[in-house]
Amino acid sequence: MQLCGFKSRFEYARSCLHHHFAGSFLAKAGCRPAPLPTDIHSHMLKPIDKEIFRIAVPAIVSNLTVPLLGLVDVAIAGHLGDASYIGAIAVGGMLFNMIYWMFGFLRMGTGGLTAQAYGQDDPQESMRVLLRSLAVAGAMAALLLALQYPIRLLAFTLIDASPEVREMATRYFHICIWGAPAILASYSLTGWFIGMQNSRIPMYVAILQNVVNIAASLFFVSALGMKVAGIAAGTLIAQYAGLLTACIFWWRKYGLLREHARKAPLFEHTAMRRFFSINRNIFVRTACIVAVTVFFTSTGAAHGDIILAVNTLLMQLFTLFSYIMDGFAYAGEALSGRYIGAADRRKFLQTVRHLFIWGTGAAALFTLLYAAGGENFLQLLTNDTAVIRASQEYFLWALAIPFAGFSAFLLDGICIGATATRVMLHAVAAATAAFFALYYSLHATFGNHSLWAAFLAYLFLRGSVQAWLACNSYRKGRLCPEQ
Repeated sequence: MQLCGFKSRFEYARSCLHHHFAGSFLAKAGCRPAPLPTDIHSHMLKPIDKEIFRIAVPAIVSNLTVPLLGLVDVAIAGHLGDASYIGAIAVGGMLFNMIYWMFGFLRMGTGGLTAQAYGQDDPQESMRVLLRSLAVAGAMAALLLALQYPIRLLAFTLIDASPEVREMATRYFHICIWGAPAILASYSLTGWFIGMQNSRIPMYVAILQNVVNIAASLFFVSALGMKVAGIAAGTLIAQYAGLLTACIFWWRKYGLLREHARKAPLFEHTAMRRFFSINRNIFVRTACIVAVTVFFTSTGAAHGDIILAVNTLLMQLFTLFSYIMDGFAYAGEALSGRYIGAADRRKFLQTVRHLFIWGTGAAALFTLLYAAGGENFLQLLTNDTAVIRASQEYFLWALAIPFAGFSAFLLDGICIGATATRVMLHAVAAATAAFFALYYSLHATFGNHSLWAAFLAYLFLRGSVQAWLACNSYRKGRLCPEQ
């Protein structure tokens, strides 16, 4: 009787909103569908394009706020009167970026499984996925807290820093590490929201987290004089403020789903095996990506300070492009998972086609923008004429990034939605092997050019190998089985 009441209330709300998107899944839960942003209600866009942009646009905004957290910390540290403060924040921030990057499987695995449950009209399974993910996040966070001293000792063995920077970075680390429960739980919630076709809540959370971080850090540093400890405390408070905000949004919009959490066993053996298998593949895949990224930076450093600076600046072009493409990848994750869950091969293929149309357009646009204004962009980042002059020799490599890499981002999203994580792992493993093989075969002759050639080949192979494997899986009926 209660479920019927939920349905009737939702049907009334849907008729009032003229909302074509949300299906019976949210009706069962008694939740309101998120409205489409008004700026993409264009009649020129097909319904599938509107669905893509409804998820992609807020995700892109969320992505663009990511560097702000670190940028705010560095900016505040830069006004403390000594370069060692900036160094401490840079070292601490880099360490946490590497740690939390390895736990990205909590977001990705949760998103794909939730999207499929959404497509299957299975609110019970969607809640079980969330609770399993939060349980794993809690266990991982407890492990990080328990091992914080060995982790810090290992990290500072590998990082060459002055005693002063090391001391302040240690203080920063031992404050911020207590944010691990908030960060990992937020990963689980973000993946779940995206799987539920809602990327607006993560956007709101990201914006509020940045505002809290700015306010709290400035208060602790300026009013209380806490310096690095104040910056760390502000970051910590912002992380828990983000988690609390996400929980409030969940309760207000999806709180009725909690009734479904008690209707079936949470840690059923087969489901947990699948959950850990999916996330294991993502974890190893992420380790490969981290290995390439760290090697690229450290090898650039071996070529001297100028080359290191050039590579760092040109990689900002890749980073900016990745923030945009990740938004489309999130849309691919949510929509492909939804249609695979519903066993709707037609809509799945339509989603893939339109994602690649928009991805190709984005790659062309960024290539033109970088060709026309790339040097001006670099001049915004540095006024060192030697670095800008040296970057011209390598600029064509950066110009090739959008077309070399866009398919890898899109296929990552599609495969996450399909929970085809073994496809992702095999593609990245092959691309990583090719990266190292190409670099070591060319570096004696071509120097830093060999590093860029290897990186572009790595991006291209990630996409092309993944496309080949995914197409084979689709033809065999494994990627999107028919009903």
